[in-house]
Amino acid sequence: MLDPSKRNLFTFLRDFLRWSITGSVKYHLWMGVLTFFMAMGTYAYVIQVREGLSVTGMNDYVSWGLYISNFTFLVGIAAAAVMLVLPAYILKDVDFTRAVLIGEGLAVTALLMCLAFVTVDMGGPHRLWHMIPKLGYFNWPQSMLTWDVIVLNGYLALNLLVPFYILYKHYKGKSPDKRKYLPFVILSVFWAVSIHMVTAFLYAGLPSRPYWNNALLGPRFLASAFAGGPALMIIILTFIDTQTRFRIAKKTINKLALIVAIAAQINLVMLGSELFKEFYSPTHHSISATYLFFGLKGHNTLVPIIWTSIFLNIIATLLFTFHKTRQNRTILLLASLVLFVAIWLEKGMGLVVPGFIPSPLGEIVEYFPSWVEIAVTVGIWALGCFVFTLLIKAALRIELQYEEYKEHKK
Repeated sequence: MLDPSKRNLFTFLRDFLRWSITGSVKYHLWMGVLTFFMAMGTYAYVIQVREGLSVTGMNDYVSWGLYISNFTFLVGIAAAAVMLVLPAYILKDVDFTRAVLIGEGLAVTALLMCLAFVTVDMGGPHRLWHMIPKLGYFNWPQSMLTWDVIVLNGYLALNLLVPFYILYKHYKGKSPDKRKYLPFVILSVFWAVSIHMVTAFLYAGLPSRPYWNNALLGPRFLASAFAGGPALMIIILTFIDTQTRFRIAKKTINKLALIVAIAAQINLVMLGSELFKEFYSPTHHSISATYLFFGLKGHNTLVPIIWTSIFLNIIATLLFTFHKTRQNRTILLLASLVLFVAIWLEKGMGLVVPGFIPSPLGEIVEYFPSWVEIAVTVGIWALGCFVFTLLIKAALRIELQYEEYKEHKK
């Protein structure tokens, strides 16, 4: 039971760490598996740092690959936290209040993974100093890349600040003062949209890459983010509800499922619009799309990937659309997983790589990730799962103790 008179910042940090690293045999087995994959990723990354980016599948023609694909996808996952923040804090929907801290924890984890993917894509952390103002050349405000750095780190700070304040107050047995954190919550809502729009503008602002130079890219980024992010949240919230003492109302998951259904439908409409634009009256600017969807001159590495993504996207959207299937927990979890994978394929390899093919000189050089890239990518995803598990385990412990303390005071 909480004893407010004996709680301070030091004990908060100490207990948070202690609660994060203690658990059942299953918990330690899960963390051990994640540690193994993190170690494997570290080993592969050491090889990359030692040998250079030549050990990856990237080349002079396709300079962004699996790393930036995952970065782009994860920015959307981070931005999707607004789907919980907005109704819980701004619209005062009580059904979302118990899930909002979990959503913000997912946003923090996704942003940390984004930074990790950018770091490994640059070849090594020793090159980051080039973007530090005064030391390097930040090139702000002309460069969209520097805008991306600002909005991502700003959004990370907001998603660390608000949950920290709320959890610390709950740890001390007190209700947080809305006047102190609500302005930052409102700011984070607008900031969440900006992080994904700026990432989209980073692609769309390249006129020499016609596949990306599309006014629909920004809105479609948001639609896919608001489908894939909440789909992942449904899986996480269902697991927490069934495997821990922290209860998640069924209404919360149902409302998230409805959000996913609408966003997934909009995403498919936008996909159809892009296909119409590219193939109804094709021009030389449609060559990249032709390569992606049908192959080009015998080169068709991405064709099975994109059609698998579209098939999975349609199936998942249909399952979310119909009320009966959306209300079935087993089908809902399956649909959420399928949609998550579909958007990861579409927004990752299906978006990044075709923009480089063919080259401005018409050369076709295909890309496929090497084992080093795959191992590093798996390691970063394992790191994200590891950090998220630590954050959520301690946060749920604090929330449960706060609820017990409130009941004890009545």
